[in-house]
Amino acid sequence: MGNEIAIQAEHLTKEYILYKNQKDRMAGFFLGKHGKPFYALKDVSFMVNRGDSVGLIGMNGSGKSTLSNIIAGLSQPTSGIITTKGTSSIIAIASGLNPYLTGEENIELKGLMMGFGKDKIKAMKEGVLEFSEIGEFIHQPVKSYSSGMKSRLGFAISINIDPDILLIDEALSVGDAAFAQKCLKAMNSFRENGKTIVFVSHSSKQVAGFCNKVIWLEYGRLRAYGEAEQVTSAYDAFLLNYNKWSKEEKEEYKQRMM
Repeated sequence: MGNEIAIQAEHLTKEYILYKNQKDRMAGFFLGKHGKPFYALKDVSFMVNRGDSVGLIGMNGSGKSTLSNIIAGLSQPTSGIITTKGTSSIIAIASGLNPYLTGEENIELKGLMMGFGKDKIKAMKEGVLEFSEIGEFIHQPVKSYSSGMKSRLGFAISINIDPDILLIDEALSVGDAAFAQKCLKAMNSFRENGKTIVFVSHSSKQVAGFCNKVIWLEYGRLRAYGEAEQVTSAYDAFLLNYNKWSKEEKEEYKQRMM
């Protein structure tokens, strides 16, 4: 199991074109004039084995969410290849939830999209309601939910789908500590069953405690990939120095990296 590849990324690049204003954007669309390229990811390659729990760390704007969305199939790279084995499900605040549908309708929709039958969807509903603990709000439109409730529902749905690859994008950063512990317990159970987890978090301590490997992204580039303790220690040391820099030094470093 340990040598079976679950995720393989080969030279992933995600490029966006930035325009100064709407007029330039329209000129770009109709006249082919180019704006300024921005690389959310550039030439990122790595391999994840089945059963690995991989942390994704990096400062804001480093490309963590972009990469997790590409792994989940919600976004396509501009160039490069991403290969995943088995089903995947992403947990992010409100990710994949239709705000105009109720919680219950969102569960049914997700079940139908996964090809589940009536009995499986019914069992899934019961599991989601029990895990999420959102009570009667299950019958209310998701747009009326707090960010914590959306996260609860999203996490509960993904866990009950039981995918081969589970991606968690900052979903534990909202809500109460007790529910976060409940989620971590579920993630541990998921991991013990040989599933693959990609865990996006700003907390290097949380990542080091849960993951066996860590990917460190910086301004869209792969800064490091390896054993969790080693990479998180290097990242913490970098942040310690980075936070001492002046605004000008930080901007110079950003431009150099990009």
